[in-house]
Amino acid sequence: MTLSPQDFGTAAARRNLAGHYRELLLQDCLPFWFPRCIDHEFGGFLHCFDRDGTLVDTDKSVWAQGRMSWMLLTLSQETELGSEQQRADWMNWGESGLRFLQQHCVSRQEPGPGEVQVSDQLYFQVTRDGRPLRKRRYVYSESFAAIAAAAHYAATGTASSAELAERWFKTFVHVNFTPGISPAKCSPARPLTGLASRMITLVTAQELRRCIGDSAERSGWLQRCIDEMLKLFIRPDLQCVMENVAPDGGIVDHFDGRTLNPGHAIEGAWFLMQESQQRGDVTLLETGCRMLDWMWERGWDQEFGGLYSFRDVYNKPVQEYWQEMKFWWPHDEALIATLMAWRLTSEPRYLEWHCQLFNWAFEHFSDPDHGEWFGYLHRDGSRSGTLKGNLWKSFFHHPRALWMCWKILSDSASEDQAG
Repeated sequence: MTLSPQDFGTAAARRNLAGHYRELLLQDCLPFWFPRCIDHEFGGFLHCFDRDGTLVDTDKSVWAQGRMSWMLLTLSQETELGSEQQRADWMNWGESGLRFLQQHCVSRQEPGPGEVQVSDQLYFQVTRDGRPLRKRRYVYSESFAAIAAAAHYAATGTASSAELAERWFKTFVHVNFTPGISPAKCSPARPLTGLASRMITLVTAQELRRCIGDSAERSGWLQRCIDEMLKLFIRPDLQCVMENVAPDGGIVDHFDGRTLNPGHAIEGAWFLMQESQQRGDVTLLETGCRMLDWMWERGWDQEFGGLYSFRDVYNKPVQEYWQEMKFWWPHDEALIATLMAWRLTSEPRYLEWHCQLFNWAFEHFSDPDHGEWFGYLHRDGSRSGTLKGNLWKSFFHHPRALWMCWKILSDSASEDQAG
């Protein structure tokens, strides 16, 4: 299917397109993963698959256990998406992932030199049966586990799941924002602070608010991260969103400080757009749209199409050798961002970008023989390998994009018809 802006012209047309996204989720994406990824012996999910679904590694990413559980538990609440039996399966599978997180992924390692023991901290990678393999310096496993527990509360009303979500959220922000809790990434001679922790705090707080209600503490973290994104990373003078800056927001004129991540910034853009809807805040919406505008301009490959992985703020050479590659997840995040921006502003360029992106991404990432998307392409759009899943790619970015695009278009069609 090839999209053009004319395909979105009426409520009926948007309803049909919503149905197409729904079909991609239910008929192309979900069947690749389920039920083959369910680990009936040890619980949780296997997720390292080749093109045809052949299992190539049994190690488990803790990120994936939380992300996949959240996605399944969230889909289980969408009565218009699947049959009663399908939604029951999604619920059961999501609960399996959440149990695996609780039983096998909580770190009980003694802290290393200079580290502080933190309760509820999670590993990054474990064996199939849950023995720890790796614990990373940063703590993103906890944010994904938190949204999984929150989604379980939303689906079941289980009070302990809401409590668990709060604990994991508190662990996440405590370790990310408390100096001295974990070893510093950079030397004091050249300190850097990153966009990622602010972005993920924002979206995690949003999801907990949606699932278990608001709290003053989480609202405070959410506002702090918006303020710091605006102050430190969003740069109107350079028309870009920085990935890493000096603690005062200054540009660190070295490889790491100059490197931009267009996909990451575009993902953060729709987080701000989403918050603008919650608050009715036009200024926040405008900021999110500017982030999308700037990083689309910097990130879209005018010669071959698709989004670059990395760019340099001053258009100098980038250090990472994979900087010209096209990864799956920025394209999924940009599908959400462009459609959301069009929905909220009615600006034609966002619909044009959405169609341009959809057509390029589905031509190059999708696999008509086995379903789902490949993860990694060369700059010209040719495949760099056949992996569909690994420690980073699982049932998350792609199904989330399909689900959200379905919702945005369904809501648009319904509101237009009601109006």
